[in-house]
Amino acid sequence: MNVEQIYTGCLAHAAYYIESNGEAAIFDPLREVEPYLARAKKDNATIKYVFETHFHADFVSGHLDLQKKAGAEIVFGPGAAPAYEATTAKDGQIFEVGDYKIKVIHTPGHTMESTTYLLIDEKGNEHGIITGDTLFIGDVGRPDLAQHVVEDLTEEKLAGHLFDSLRNKIMPLGDHLIVYPNHGAGSACGKMMSKETTDTLGNQKKLNYALRPDMTKDEFIKELLTGLTAPPGYFPQNVLMNIKGYDSLDDVKKRGEKPLNPEAFEVAANESGALLLDTRNAEDFAKGFIPNSINIGLEGNFAQWVGEMIPDVKQHILLITEPGKEDEAITRLSRVGYDYTIGYLDGGFESWKKADKSFNTVNRIDPETLASVYEENPLIFDVRKKSEFDSEHILEATNIPLNEINDHLAELPKDKPLYLHCAGGYRSMIAASILKQRGWEYITDVRGGFKEISETDIPKSDYVCPTTML
Repeated sequence: MNVEQIYTGCLAHAAYYIESNGEAAIFDPLREVEPYLARAKKDNATIKYVFETHFHADFVSGHLDLQKKAGAEIVFGPGAAPAYEATTAKDGQIFEVGDYKIKVIHTPGHTMESTTYLLIDEKGNEHGIITGDTLFIGDVGRPDLAQHVVEDLTEEKLAGHLFDSLRNKIMPLGDHLIVYPNHGAGSACGKMMSKETTDTLGNQKKLNYALRPDMTKDEFIKELLTGLTAPPGYFPQNVLMNIKGYDSLDDVKKRGEKPLNPEAFEVAANESGALLLDTRNAEDFAKGFIPNSINIGLEGNFAQWVGEMIPDVKQHILLITEPGKEDEAITRLSRVGYDYTIGYLDGGFESWKKADKSFNTVNRIDPETLASVYEENPLIFDVRKKSEFDSEHILEATNIPLNEINDHLAELPKDKPLYLHCAGGYRSMIAASILKQRGWEYITDVRGGFKEISETDIPKSDYVCPTTML
């Protein structure tokens, strides 16, 4: 049985495609559906079903556009109640895709409608399980997301349901089955996922902490909830979009793909209250940027950091990109529900400079320069995650994780030089741009981040291996 994993690294997301005898199915598709339509066309196949493992929080699924463009039937697991035409399957129900069969296994816990799909080949052999966020490689789905949509679904209740689902529905299945999860390392939907994106169920029973056979429910709940960080603020908004429906990506692009010359861009910025989002790399942004714009570069985990740093998915956005990158930026914004791009700067930042418009800069230095001023006790702020900071950091540095910076602005003096760094320079420039937007002037970003700082003679904490649960 051929199962094609379509992996998108910037979201650590996996969709799946299967085809048999001219019929195809897509599992957990991303917002842009053209690649799936093209894949089916290559096989001369019709997309019969779009299977969703649950109402996703970290991205907006493409099921509605696939329904519209391919005539595919949308299938959710038991208990789902979407506000559009879809099939709510029963536990144990069988769907046929050509000569393949798909068996519904209701596995509540990550969410109450969470469902695993058992793949059965043309000979009747069980091949694998598409597990969504129920079971990852090395981890299981976090149980604290649904409570942000349904208040009485506490994380303890959901963790208990997940324990039962794993023990009663997943672990009794054959060790030979291949596990196909919805996410890999880097996703905020779990806390310790492997970089591997598939494995056998038998191997996971040996290695995955959550599948220990001697674990009690109370132990499972405690271990699962320990160490969970707050989910990104956009997660509940994406869940509601996946439940209630959303605009077609075609309409989103039509709204956003409006080229604006510098004068029109400036008028739109002044009149609309739109956020100015500059998606260029950190080095180019530092050399010059439009006042009040913030930098989240396309070359990094763009969509995730947009979701972390822009609270409202309905925020109007004006884009500054490298010329030719406008469509990519709009598409990647839409993946996480930011559908209200209202235009972009035609010709990019160079057109702004040629129009003799004012611009700002961010001072950047190499780690060696930071080392030369270290004895002067500079104010150094490390915007990495707490776990990264706890592992090793510059002595006397203050840790303010990037996603918490807006809650700690009072701790950042405006009248003294501030030095910012992260691991490699991506997150610290986001922080620098936000501070610049809020009126901080004496900002210096450390090029290369802690990766290069670690090679200097700047005093650092002793390395302490982060605690993990085994």
